[in-house]
Formats: sequence, C-alpha cells, structure tokens
Amino acid sequence: MSRTKPWIRTDFPYETRHEDVRIPLPDGTRLYARVWRPVTDEPVPALLEYLPHRLTDATAPRDRQRHPWYAGHGYASVRVDVRGHGNSEGLPGDAYDAVELADGVAVVHWLAEQPWCTGRVGMFGIAWGGTGSLRIAALAPEPLKAVVAVCSSDDRYDADAHYRGGSVLAGAMHARAASLLAFVSRPPDPKYAGEKWRDLWLRRMEAVRPFVHTWLSHQTRDAYWRHGGVREDHASIRAAVLAVGGRHDPYRDTVLRLVEHLPQDRVRGIVGPWSHQYPDRCLPPGPAIGFLQETLRWWDHHLKGVDNDVMAEPLLRSWISASHPPAPVYEELPGRWVADPSWPSPNVTPVTYAFQGAPVVVDSPQRTGLDAGRFVPRGNDADLPPDQRDEDAHSACFDFPVPGTGAGLEGGAPLEILGRPSVSLRLMTPAPTGQVVARLCDVAPDGSSTLVTRGMLNLSARYGADRAVEAQIGEWESYVFDLDGAGHAFPPGHRVRLAVSSTYWPWIWPQPDAAGFTLDPAGSSLTLPVRAPAEDAVEWAEPEQSEPLGVSYPRTLEEPRPERVVVRDVAKGEWRLEVDPRPGGTRVHPDGLEYTEEATETYTIADSGPLTARTRSDWTIRLHRPELAWDVRIETRSEISCDADAFLTSDEVICKEGDEVVFHRTWEERIPRTAG
Repeated sequence: MSRTKPWIRTDFPYETRHEDVRIPLPDGTRLYARVWRPVTDEPVPALLEYLPHRLTDATAPRDRQRHPWYAGHGYASVRVDVRGHGNSEGLPGDAYDAVELADGVAVVHWLAEQPWCTGRVGMFGIAWGGTGSLRIAALAPEPLKAVVAVCSSDDRYDADAHYRGGSVLAGAMHARAASLLAFVSRPPDPKYAGEKWRDLWLRRMEAVRPFVHTWLSHQTRDAYWRHGGVREDHASIRAAVLAVGGRHDPYRDTVLRLVEHLPQDRVRGIVGPWSHQYPDRCLPPGPAIGFLQETLRWWDHHLKGVDNDVMAEPLLRSWISASHPPAPVYEELPGRWVADPSWPSPNVTPVTYAFQGAPVVVDSPQRTGLDAGRFVPRGNDADLPPDQRDEDAHSACFDFPVPGTGAGLEGGAPLEILGRPSVSLRLMTPAPTGQVVARLCDVAPDGSSTLVTRGMLNLSARYGADRAVEAQIGEWESYVFDLDGAGHAFPPGHRVRLAVSSTYWPWIWPQPDAAGFTLDPAGSSLTLPVRAPAEDAVEWAEPEQSEPLGVSYPRTLEEPRPERVVVRDVAKGEWRLEVDPRPGGTRVHPDGLEYTEEATETYTIADSGPLTARTRSDWTIRLHRPELAWDVRIETRSEISCDADAFLTSDEVICKEGDEVVFHRTWEERIPRTAG
C-alpha cells in the first residue's frame, strides 16, 4: 500500500445534512456543537468527538474529513467544543478536570435522548479527544458503548507531555503549556456566538491561568495525575475500546497497556508506523491505512449489532520497521505488519544481553539531546531524530552484533523486536540527584546510527514516580526501567547499540546538582523483547475520506523559516535550538474567516552547567472577518528558567480588538523543585 493522498469518497449509502446546535448542560451552560446526520426517518447511533480545539476554525478541515464520512454511513457524527472554548459558553478549566468530564457525560446522555438517536453512543478522538474519551468511558455512562482512542494517554504523568521516568519533560511540557495558553485565549466567533462574543471572551480571559503552574507543581505521580488518567483502573472502562497509536508517537504504549488489561472481548489494538496523526491522513511516515473503514467495522459491530468479523481480528496488529538509514522524515517506512493473539504475546521472548568492560564515567555535555527530534512528531520535515552518531559520542555505548544465525534465528534472518525493551544499570553517583537516559540504536556497517527507541529515569524515581528518594552518594545501586515500545528488525551485520547518557536537553530538564555517574558494566544489562520469525497476514483497505472543506492558503513571498536550527555561540559556550512548530500559517475558510497562527520556540543551555537551561515560546494568532469588520489578535509569551531550588515561569497574554488592547496580563511564578 503506497498512497500519498487519501481517496476522496463522494458516494455514500446515505445523503447527509449538518446543523450547528447548542447542547444544554445541567447548570444551564450551553456547549456549541456541529451535527452531521444521514437523511433517514430511522434513528441511528451517535458518534461524539469532544475537545476544546474550536470546531468552527482550528479543527474544521480535519473534522470535514471524517464526520460527514460517518454520517454518510448511517451515523449521527457530532463535534462538540469543551466548556470555555470556541463558541461554547462557560469558563475554561484545567485539562480533563472534573467539570469537563461531567459535561462530557451529560453530552453523551443528551445525544442518546435525541429522537434521531437509537440511544447508543460511541466516542472517538486523537490526543485530547482520545484521552478524554477514555476518561469519560471510565465514568461508565450507560449509553456509551464503544470508543476509538488515537494517540491517546492512559497516564497523564508518565505517558503524556509532562514527565517521563520522573523527569520534567522540558521541551514537551513547555511547548504544550505555551500553545494551550495561546489557544485558550482565542475569542468566540461573532458569526456563531453573536453579539455577546466580546463579553464571553473577556469573562473567559479573567479565568485563564497558565497550565504550566499546575503541571510543575505536581512533580511526582500524585492524586492530581491519577485523576487525569485511567491507568490505575483500566477495569472501570465498560465500553469496547479500539486503541490506536504510531511508532513515532510518544503515547503509543497506551495501546499495549489497554490490550493487556482490558477484557479481550472488548478491546483491540493497532500500532502503525505513523506520527501523531490519524492513520488515514497520508502524512509522514507512512504507509497510511483505510482507518475510517476499520473504525466503521468497530462502530457497526458495537453500536448497530452487525455480526461482522471485527472481533475476530488479532488482539494486536503492529508495524515492525525494517532497518533504514537515519533521517528527519520518511514519506514511507519499509517494514511489515504482524499480528499477535494476546499481550504479552506468546510470540515474544525476553532476551538479555549483558554488558562487558570496566566501569566507565558518564558525564555527558549539557547539549546532549539536541538531536533527539521533536517530542510529538506530526509529519513535518524535521520531526524525527537525525543520525545519532553525535549523541552516541556523548554517551557510553554498548554494542551487540546481530548474527546471521543463532538461537531462535534462521540463517540470515533479522533480529525482530516487538514491545518495550528494558535496562538494568548499576550506577554510582557523586550527587543525590541526577538522570540516566538509554537510547536503543540500529548501527549500520557504515557507522550510521538510527534511533529505535529510548527511555529515561530520574534517579530519585527509582522506587516509583509517586515518590522522590535521593540517590546514595558514593554507593552502587541498580536502576531498572523500560524504554518506550518499539517494533524494529535489526539485520545481520548491523549492531544493536545501547547508548547511556546523563543529560538529554531539551527533552528533560537537567537536575541542579547532577554530575553524571559511574556505570559498572558487570552489573548492567539490556533486555530485548525478541519476536520469533513468523508469517503474518494483516491487510488494510486504502485510505479514504470525505470531500475536503475547501480551505485556501494565500501565497506568501516570504521564505519559510527552517523548522529546527541549532545555533552555537562559541564565545559563551551556549547552544540554542530554534524551532518553528509549523502551527498552520494563514488559511481562509469558506465561511470567510481568515485564520493565522505563527509561533517560535527556543531552548537554550550552556556548557557551564544545568542551571543555564531556559525555554521560550512566542505565539501570535489572528482571526479576521472582513465582512464583519472583525479583527482580533492574541499575542503570548511563555518562558521557563530555573535556579537550584525552583523553576521560574513567566507568561504574558495580550488580546487586541483592532488596535485596542482589551486584555493584558502577566504571571510570574516561583515553583519549588521537589523532584524535577
């Protein structure tokens, strides 16, 4: 399968219509919704996508690809904006807070009660929408029978954009918080909200607070994070779940946990080669699949009672990448699909590789990690990690040749892994805090090093991320942790490399007194989940979507900025990563809206030490309706720096209507470093 664009479907079993409605909540607040329905006198099941990202502009192009498609196949497909966002009433709150989830439950019941609905509801979404679907499913509203969760998190502490292995995700947390501050500051649209848009906007802005204040105030996996996920109680989910992830998406291990812990009669998992995108969008890396058709089988079985074969599919269908040279983007990856009947899989055996050699001091330069790639790749040209040789040079590397023959291997067969590798490292540290990062790489005969997966551990989280226990200075201790899930084939003649470093900027925020560590190979090892060679039959339809929205992108004479640039100031010994996250530029919607997003991110650190780390993001968003003489602009600035005892955050929001500043606020916070 190799398609660069999805096939556009125009003929459907049902004609469709759509309307915008306001859904009343128990407290009188009304949420803005767009409903696509088939033209039929018979009631149909409802599908709900519920998230804050503005259905009338920001997600409108993506919504048009799938909601009309579902309606054309006999479903009422409904897109709803969360309270305090878009054109919904009310005030914004924290992500997945109790109010947002209770509202979602109320929307599920409202849909089930409509005369055009059979009373059976499904929920779907990607990222926020998928994670919210899982959280609402855990509350078990009776009408909710099925969920499709794509690139979603079951653990917002350790499987999202906040922390990994107890360490603060510097770039990911900062970028997420900065973008959400800009997004939550966008006003209602007068075309849909009417004359009260300005009053709604200003009341909303009085309630806005930077998300980073909350996230950095919870540096261990405490009750705040447990509320935001379902990992503690997967069994609370009663709906059937189709869990979907991508090899290059940081949330992919949610799929493995769901297929392991949910009953097999109501869960299936798919992990493809993709980035953080729906699998039918044909964005790098491919190949894409007919994802809408696959989800239709799911909905038909669980919402309409169709006796199809969707539950006869293997529990987990996964992509195993063939070996490939390192590159920041791949249109399509080589590899194959495999099928496993259960998870953990009977086809996978843990194989342990012991390290060799004398103890080695690992004290990586502060800049180690600049070639890590983007935390949440979205299919852009500079998202993925380049050749890892520079990073390997700053790490202690342990190589294991891939034989042409050996235990469990036929002559010339590659070494295939599927699942989460793990490491056990015997370390001695000269300081009470620190971090260890392990990268698994595929090293070719020419020396090029392709990143396969990675993992990290805050040394104080070695007994669990729910507590912070300082390392014993000058004492040998064992540190055991998993790497992120992988599916990869190492060919004979290549080497499996485990590279260990003590820093990884800007993925993780460095500890204030970290001074590296000594690693004892005699007490250290790598364990790989080796999958036995097998012939697997997995087939997909070609990707298809409904007709696009018809958004236009005005041409510009300006040369686009590079996506990722590393700048070295030799005199200062300073390194700066400059990122253009490609938020979307300017687009003109068919309803006349001109919508513009521009953003820059910078991540700076100096060779002199970890306390030089700092981040900054600047966002500008403009919404313009010439026919209404409506022109608003949002400008935000977000910064994080640190000292030995605290994180220092600075945020600013300026909202303008025309040339008039209608809202301006700054926040300066000092947040104690308790674990991160």
